[in-house]
Amino acid sequence: MILQDRNGLPAGFVQGNGRLEAEQVEIAPKIAGRVDQVLAAEGSLVEKDAVLVEMDTDELKAALDRAKAEVALARQTKAEAEAVVLQRQSELRLTKHELERARTLLVSEHISQAIFDERETAVHVAEAVLGAAKARVATGESQIAAAEAEARRIATQISDSKLFAPQPGRVLYRLAEPGEVVQAGGPILTLLSLENVYMDVFLPARDAGLLPIGAEARIVLDVLPDYAIPAAVTFVSPEAQFTPKQVETLEEREKLVFRVRVRIPPDLVAGRIQHVKTGLRGIAVVRVDGNAVWPEALDRRIPPELFE
Repeated sequence: MILQDRNGLPAGFVQGNGRLEAEQVEIAPKIAGRVDQVLAAEGSLVEKDAVLVEMDTDELKAALDRAKAEVALARQTKAEAEAVVLQRQSELRLTKHELERARTLLVSEHISQAIFDERETAVHVAEAVLGAAKARVATGESQIAAAEAEARRIATQISDSKLFAPQPGRVLYRLAEPGEVVQAGGPILTLLSLENVYMDVFLPARDAGLLPIGAEARIVLDVLPDYAIPAAVTFVSPEAQFTPKQVETLEEREKLVFRVRVRIPPDLVAGRIQHVKTGLRGIAVVRVDGNAVWPEALDRRIPPELFE
């Protein structure tokens, strides 16, 4: 059995008590809605990208149909506006031709100034009408863009109505059932991430101050006292705190300590994912001296056949 007494560790090593933990991920919808199906039970293992929850999408599908109809209507409106533009352009060409003809007749005094002024005014009116028609085309383009954007938004909401596992994990809690209405961001499942399994321990300043990020560590669980699990330091708290109550010895509780997190490599977790359980208690031994040699007892790895 591996020694769990600090005094039994050789120089260059330090240990702390803790329990195995994993990051919790809340599986929740982006928008409020009714739960259609929950496809994972509490305690079940799920793979990355597995569908965990399906929300009811009947209303969203109806809204999408309406948005698509708005797109079609906006396109039709634009097409009609473009036809009006062609008509107004033809009218403008005609009025300009009549104005040039009136200018020639005015020089030869075959028409009066009043008639020429009428032809000139007609050109200005035709130009204004053409400008208005072009503005309606631009408005139609904006309406199409807005309708298409609304259709894409609703389509995205439909797509988001399927909630996937962002990473492999174990379902810790099932918080809603089919038929229940949940608010936006309201959790339906709580997933324990098995990509980030770690143990937090509390070390005195004299030990924590020497720890570099990435320092080697070993985790020894109470249920497997004869084997060590490789790990590495991934976090050292920048602030000291009083030792939490779960640290058992009076000597340690009376000191200020730093929280240190040691993490098990994800590939090692993946190989034994069926057996990973949070809450298991044990110790973490950290090598504070990079030149120190691991004791044989702390270098004894869990054999693969143990989990077969």
